[in-house]
Amino acid sequence: MLSKNGVPEKEDLAKFMPSAERLAQGPVAIVECFQEIPCDPCAGACNKGAILPFDNINALPAIDFELCDGCGLCVAACPGLAIFVIDYTYNDDEAILKIPHEFVPLPEKGEFVALLNRNGNVLGEGEIIKALRFKDKTSVVWVLAPKEIAMDIRAIAPEAYEYKNPLRELSAI
Repeated sequence: MLSKNGVPEKEDLAKFMPSAERLAQGPVAIVECFQEIPCDPCAGACNKGAILPFDNINALPAIDFELCDGCGLCVAACPGLAIFVIDYTYNDDEAILKIPHEFVPLPEKGEFVALLNRNGNVLGEGEIIKALRFKDKTSVVWVLAPKEIAMDIRAIAPEAYEYKNPLRELSAI
């Protein structure tokens, strides 16, 4: 429960989700921001105007999903790590996620990583397809993930995980 442990439930998330039709059209940013605090760098980062102007500095961000092209600039700009981009159109089995990443070293293209949910639990594995470091902003990693778990992924594990065998079983070091 969000108020007790900081982890949102399905009903908390429902108000931030684009429609299934929009998800089927290509990459789109999703903002999971639950705190009304003075913050608005995401709106300034969006050059498409998809993150709507704030009524006041404490307002929660709102996205016009039809204007969003999933570029990910808002992901890097968000100091709260509350934004990610999802693209279900990559192929039949995998989605691309653009997620914030604040650990070093930055993973490299082709590296397999542990995919974590909102609780920090490992859901599966994914492959890094790009990692971007921004000056004075949060790094963003692009990771291929199985579609069936893509909407639950919010991070990748730092290097503290390694793969033990070709079946890619995960174990904590």
